Amino acid sequence: MIFLTTGTQLPFDRLVKAVDEWAESAQPDCEIFGQVLSPPYDPYRPQNFETRTRLSPTEYADIFERTQLIISHAGMGTILTALTQGKQICIMPRQFKYGEHRNDHQLATVERLGDYAGLHKARDEDDLPKRLDDALKARSVSGSTMLNPFAATDFTDTLRTFILSSEK
Repeated sequence: MIFLTTGTQLPFDRLVKAVDEWAESAQPDCEIFGQVLSPPYDPYRPQNFETRTRLSPTEYADIFERTQLIISHAGMGTILTALTQGKQICIMPRQFKYGEHRNDHQLATVERLGDYAGLHKARDEDDLPKRLDDALKARSVSGSTMLNPFAATDFTDTLRTFILSSEK
């Protein structure tokens, strides 16, 4: 199963439409489900998968557990959840110029994220189909490496030393 999530704060029809077009032409047999917040006026309605506006935390966790590929905006919460659970994730940043966010911090997020097994970064809707195909191939070859949910010991030790040495 593939899970598309656009978050719960702002609509992201450009991503929803791109996934719908990809599903129709490249992946007609893929099971896709979307948690999609639609814009108040003239929302895009996907033809190739079901969506819901809101999911309970339990529903969200259940779908996340069962899915093999996450498609998302470049929100750090979704990215970290996917990587700590060893899920493939394909992200596409919201862009200010399309009215999708208040600034371009998601573009900066995508640029700053390094290469990590299981993380596939699409620049825009034209790049998305290739990245989704890559993610599906990677999924069939091997699972993602799980990101440790805890900070590296050398980092926490350095931080602890700094804090303790500055207390006076």
